[in-house]
Amino acid sequence: MPVRAVRFRTRGPLRGVIYCHCSQCRKQSGLFYAATNVPNADITIAGAESITWYEASSFARRGFCKTCGSLLFWKPQDDEYVSVLAGLFDKPTGLQGQCHIFVGDKGDYYTIDDGLPQFEKSTPSIKVADE
Repeated sequence: MPVRAVRFRTRGPLRGVIYCHCSQCRKQSGLFYAATNVPNADITIAGAESITWYEASSFARRGFCKTCGSLLFWKPQDDEYVSVLAGLFDKPTGLQGQCHIFVGDKGDYYTIDDGLPQFEKSTPSIKVADE
């Protein structure tokens, strides 16, 4: 098994998984983002020197592993939390889907049929950049 350049540990409850279908998330990942949130105080990151941060907008930046290129984080510039891609957690995660955002911008090559709430853009409780 390869050595991981970046490892993290979270403490406390995590938000449900938000599926973001905005064009930035789709173009970076090839599909959509599936991420949860953790307060900055509740995450410990080892290997932070292996994270490259890309300032995707004036609102937020995206972190990825500069060793393997894996997508890792989405971090608002002025808030005290980081979104962590759900696929990074070891099983069992205990995570559950919460909703889909920016469905008006989703790709035309897939359907959303899981029964979760869908929002054309976002909701007031989910802080994101204006698309």
